[in-house]
Amino acid sequence: MKKDGYYASGKFAEMAHVTKKTLRYYDAQNILKPSHVAENGTRYYTDNDFAKLQQILFLKYLSFPLSDIKELTVRGTDQDFWLESLQMQTSLLDEHIEQMILMKKSIQEAREAILESREVNWSEMLRLSNANELEQKLKTQYVNSSNISARIHLHSAYSENKEGWFPWLYRMADIKPGERVLELGCGDGSLWTQNVNLIPDNASIILTDISDGIVRETGKKLAELNHDIQCQVMDAHHIYAEDGSFDVVIANHMLFYCEDLEKVFSEIRRVLKPGGRMICSTYSSRHMQEVSKLVREFDDRIILSADVLFDKFGKDNGGAQLSQYFSEVSWQQFEDSLTVTKPEPLIAYILSCHGNQNRYIVDKYHDFYNFVKKKTDRGFAITKDAGAFITTVK
Repeated sequence: MKKDGYYASGKFAEMAHVTKKTLRYYDAQNILKPSHVAENGTRYYTDNDFAKLQQILFLKYLSFPLSDIKELTVRGTDQDFWLESLQMQTSLLDEHIEQMILMKKSIQEAREAILESREVNWSEMLRLSNANELEQKLKTQYVNSSNISARIHLHSAYSENKEGWFPWLYRMADIKPGERVLELGCGDGSLWTQNVNLIPDNASIILTDISDGIVRETGKKLAELNHDIQCQVMDAHHIYAEDGSFDVVIANHMLFYCEDLEKVFSEIRRVLKPGGRMICSTYSSRHMQEVSKLVREFDDRIILSADVLFDKFGKDNGGAQLSQYFSEVSWQQFEDSLTVTKPEPLIAYILSCHGNQNRYIVDKYHDFYNFVKKKTDRGFAITKDAGAFITTVK
């Protein structure tokens, strides 16, 4: 008997312009399971399944292998997840369109050059027409954006501190009118979009990230803010700026990813003006410790991070490292904790981590979902032990 709001596999396949064979294959591969299977074996799908299938087909368009698609499509089914996913897809399609326009222009210029007996810049044409390079950039950007979104969403949805991390961090930066500000590792630009009304009109801000896809996406978003904000691709080990260029440097949860911290600290000190300040955030071993315990309870082989980031630059050892390059090093604690009441955002956060969790969770997703749901139904408490060092140039 057909349930309200459910579509039999034949009708669902027709709506989605795929074959029933495709649906059966996705079911067998645990990529898209039907929401209901009747006693007679008929598979039924819902509108949420349709949204998930749309995401799968988009990732196929970007040439993701099915193994990666499986990992990227088990992260949740709530409204916020779909809104963020659709926004990412829109941004990537915009970027793809821009690339196609540049390619068309290059072909037209080459044609005109041949007609006028001029030299054709074949190397530039090859660069623009390299479909594999474009696909790889789009895939990397999708994964990076998805991971950033998952982490931010968990904290913004369930933090006990109602001020929020980004408003607090902006307050710690204490940006004054006329100051020049550099952010290293800007991510999706949330520090600025969440504090747009507090940015001084005459402040000059440069945001950087090592990912050109992230920089392009963030640049488009921030172009609408009506402030002097520039976005650049930059490695913190090599800051493209003159000595004494900035009043403030911000490094939000990114220094522990740097290969050579001494080089990065030297570069930051070089580009800061005398008396300039750096605000760099990090956390301790206690931060989010319940999440690691949770996944190990499900499978003790899971490690959420291949690198222990707080050992490289954390709350407990960061001050000693910074004092070699800066004076007046102080720690400001962000008083907060999480109480998570829904499984989807917590699972999305877990799957976004840089560890081996996908190897043990993806194929047992429904078991893991039920496991996490039991924990969150009672309210899952998570410790947060994070904050920021505030320093000035010696």
